[in-house]
Formats: sequence, structure tokens, C-alpha cells
Amino acid sequence: MRAIKNKRVLITGGAGFIGSNIVQALHENNEVLVLDDLTTGKRNNLDGMDVELIASSIRDADKVRGAMEGVDYVFHHAAIASVPRSVDDPVSSNQVNVCGTLRVLMEARDAKVRKVVFASSSAVYGDAPSEIKREDDLPSPISPYAVTKMTGEMYCRNFWLNYRLPTCSLRYFNVYGPRQDPASDYAAVIPRFISAAKAGRALTVFGDGEQTRDFVYVKDVVQANILAATDQEHNGEVFNVANQEKVTVNQLASLVLKSLGREEGGIVHLEERKGDVKHSLADIRKARRMLGYVPRIGLEEGLSLTAASMN
Repeated sequence: MRAIKNKRVLITGGAGFIGSNIVQALHENNEVLVLDDLTTGKRNNLDGMDVELIASSIRDADKVRGAMEGVDYVFHHAAIASVPRSVDDPVSSNQVNVCGTLRVLMEARDAKVRKVVFASSSAVYGDAPSEIKREDDLPSPISPYAVTKMTGEMYCRNFWLNYRLPTCSLRYFNVYGPRQDPASDYAAVIPRFISAAKAGRALTVFGDGEQTRDFVYVKDVVQANILAATDQEHNGEVFNVANQEKVTVNQLASLVLKSLGREEGGIVHLEERKGDVKHSLADIRKARRMLGYVPRIGLEEGLSLTAASMN
């Protein structure tokens, strides 16, 4: 895999789940700056890593401008990354995810950054009729969060077309792994399931559990980010980042219970949540062909690694 060495790198949202895993992969061989307002990110996610932390919002023009100075690559992960929260408060999601992304792109342009990699989401597909989601499908967002990510993608493409700022957008499917917070009201399903199973509680499933997801381990997401940053041929493009494996939430719950030695039956169903997509499965051929992305960690191995990392 291509590597990044001896560069100055900025990771917005770098104290969060995915961002801190990118920091971990880069900090030993690069000068790494993290810009994070610590709303959901945690300082202890950066423990033992040689980084400069700038505790600020991406909406603060002066802080973003200062952080961009001399930067080679930007990995833009700062966001309000929650579908339910965006439904409850669409204005805040727009202010951070859209206005904040525009600020990052403007300052990256002015600083002549080599490339900006934008963390987008499979949520932009919404409930598009095709079972397998491809990058050239017509977006059909069904949550304010998805709208903000689609807008961010469009801004990235426009900054390449209009200002020649190299960019690309990575549409993450369901990312999981170490440092993912199980305690948040908006926590992702895998850390919630593992935390509940370890505590002997029932696993909560929203809806009938037959909704499908494509789960991708965070180290494969890190791989995709590094490949995207070092690729200079496919600017303005969008790529799916996933494992290309369809799993129902019920199947996931059973796998988690099995991996922790719990018997079947420890599952309760609640009402379906607003804004949740029913089916989500990626076609990753474009990322394979253009970036050389190949997921390496399957779901069972990833669940075991994630469970081992959680107290």
C-alpha cells in the first residue's frame, strides 16, 4: 500500500473515532495536526501519539487558516455524524457539516494543499431502489445528515473544477472498530451491541432487524484514506468504502452474542427510527480499480478485534 511519510498532515475531527485511527497510522512518520472541538472527540483517543491538538471548531476561520499553513494533506472528518441528531436539529448539522466543510475547502485552497479527502457517507443513497449502491446512482437522501454529506461532496468536486484544489470524497458505509463510543445516545450499532452483550443486557434492535448493512473495519477505512490522498489522477471523484458484504441487523446481533459466548434470544425490538435507511450494500469496484482499495478484515475478525478493545 502507498504510504505517507515526512509530510505535514491535518486531520479535522482527529480526536474522534475514525480520525484518531488515521492519526495512529500517520503520526510516527509525519507531522500531524488535529483540529477538533472535542464535542464528541476525546483527548484520550490521542494518548501516546505525537500530535498537535488544536481544540477548535472548523467554523472558526482563523483557527482553520492557521492549521492549514504548510499542510500537504487534509483528512476532513469533523462533522455532526448522526442521522437521528440531524433529524432533531437540522440547523446545527448544516452549520457544521456544510458551512464548516466550505471553510475547510476555502482555507485548503488558499494554502495550496496537495489534496483534501472528505469523509462522506453511504447515507447519500437513501432508499435508492437499487440493492447494490454504486457511485453513479442518483442520490436520494432521506435525512438532513445525508443532505449535508451530499452537499459536501458537491463542494469538493466544485473546488476541483473551479480552483484546481485536488479533492475526493469517500462514502463510508457502516464503519466500526476500536475507539467507537458505545455510550452516546447516537452510538453506532456494533459498539452498542458489544457493550450490551458484555454487560449481560439485551441487544436493542430498531425495527424488525431485517434491514441490511455493509460493515467495514476502521483499518480498512484508514487504508482507503491514505490511498485516496496519495492518488493524484482521480480528483473530484467519489468512492464507496465498504466490505461489500450484506448483513442483516438480526444476523449481526447473533454474531455479537456468539462471539461473546452469549446464547441466542437476548434481543429486544423497538420502533423503527426516522431517517434510517432500509438496505445498504456497496459496490466497491471503482475504489478497487482507481485507488487499489482492497478490504482485508472480515466481519467476524473485526468484531473480535473490536470487542477486545472495549473495556
